[in-house]
Amino acid sequence: MTTQAESATARNNNAVISVNGLKKRYTDIVAVDDISFEVTRGEIFGMLGPNGAGKTTTIEILEGMRSADSGTALVGGFDVHRDTKKVKSIIGVQLQASAFFDHLSVAETIRLYGELYGERVDVDAILEEVELTDRRKAYFNHLSGGQKQRLSIAVALVNKPQVLFLDEPTTALDPQARRHMWDLIQRIRATGTTIMLTTHYMEEAEEICDRVAIMDQGKIVQLDTPDVLVERLLDSGFKSTRVAKLANLEDVFINLTGRSLREG
Repeated sequence: MTTQAESATARNNNAVISVNGLKKRYTDIVAVDDISFEVTRGEIFGMLGPNGAGKTTTIEILEGMRSADSGTALVGGFDVHRDTKKVKSIIGVQLQASAFFDHLSVAETIRLYGELYGERVDVDAILEEVELTDRRKAYFNHLSGGQKQRLSIAVALVNKPQVLFLDEPTTALDPQARRHMWDLIQRIRATGTTIMLTTHYMEEAEEICDRVAIMDQGKIVQLDTPDVLVERLLDSGFKSTRVAKLANLEDVFINLTGRSLREG
């Protein structure tokens, strides 16, 4: 049996993201308060927490969009402060709200971003991966919310990133689109890409994340697999006031309306 210490050592040897003592302050607000963690290559790692917990600031530091006050952060072995350009060349970023050119088609948008990265992009393969083949000629402003989210992910994949950052990728999506997004994220991970995401949906984190870090007031208060975190809570004597059900209303919705995407 693998011990917890052995598991930690294995993660350290295969870490694609390493954060140590990271701090960030905005005037009198400590946004990130001395946090340390690692993300293993090929892992889906979730960052959870209430608004203002420090999740976004942490990820923006890892993406090279903000500078930390102290501490270190490595992505793919590169220091995000000293080697920002190298870090940006090996990551993909999907933002919750993305704006593309209204009068470029989906295929043209993907090709444009490929040129910006200096990559020869297989547009058809990317469109198939994100289920947008039938929308290749559509303009951005004619896409549904789910299609816009998948286009944002498509653009984030043009440079074949080692690490893909996803910011609340299923916000405002209907149940079918959300579950298709879960499938897409797991398919991307299956190619060897490491994925780090934020979400406010606990069911989503349980469904697709290998491990999650729960942040509050700038600190990581718990970090482990969803199952272990739940077991730890139950072992503390916690008793839920909610009745456990074998299905929920979303299951009813999916069962009645099907799993296929309906995006016009």
